[in-house]
Amino acid sequence: MKKVFPSIIIGITIIVAAIVLAGAYKYKYRQQQTIEVNGSAEINFSSNLIVWTGSYSRKAESLEIAFSDLKTDEQKVRQFLQSKGVNMNDVIFDAVNISKDYDNKYNDEGRVTGSVFTGYTLTQSIKIQSKDIKNVEKVSREITGLIQSGVAVNSDAPAYYYTKMADLKIDLLSKATADGRQRAETIAKNSGQSLGALKSADMGVFQIIGQYSNESYSWGGAFNTDSKEKTASITVKMAFAVK
Repeated sequence: MKKVFPSIIIGITIIVAAIVLAGAYKYKYRQQQTIEVNGSAEINFSSNLIVWTGSYSRKAESLEIAFSDLKTDEQKVRQFLQSKGVNMNDVIFDAVNISKDYDNKYNDEGRVTGSVFTGYTLTQSIKIQSKDIKNVEKVSREITGLIQSGVAVNSDAPAYYYTKMADLKIDLLSKATADGRQRAETIAKNSGQSLGALKSADMGVFQIIGQYSNESYSWGGAFNTDSKEKTASITVKMAFAVK
């Protein structure tokens, strides 16, 4: 009897330990059950700000003459913009950039033996930042007509922006979160379970591409400024507990 009693105690201990471990495993397994989904949303919108940049330049042997000619060109540019109805408060004339020009000297063998100063080139950049998109687009196309007036002007393609990006991003996050929850609920329902609390959520890539373009999405996020009509998208990675 003395040998049997310790054996009974040991047996009971093993059974109890097994029950406790089984319960702990089931609890741990239940706690670790999650559903992970990626929610997404996109929205089309129109830019409400245009930025156009251009420049014009003058070259002369004398710095004074080049600067005087450039100031004359500036007046012509200002008059042109005013005649097109551009708000001059939206116009910025940058500081004049000055560069010295040299031509190489060659010997009879075609080797460079030195250089000779040929004059100064002065360049001034101009920028228009405006919400009057239609008019500034027209200006960007027509300003090269000043070449006929002797102004050596270059016109860059306009860039388009949206000034309410923060509000748009919040709206997209809300839609992407709702999309993620709906996906998770569908998965839980189809697997005979119910969705629990949100355990984690991480914002993914936010990017903007041009509508109806061949531009592709990028893992690093794209930010289109070439197109007036754009598409913004965002993703959200979410993890839910399962009941």
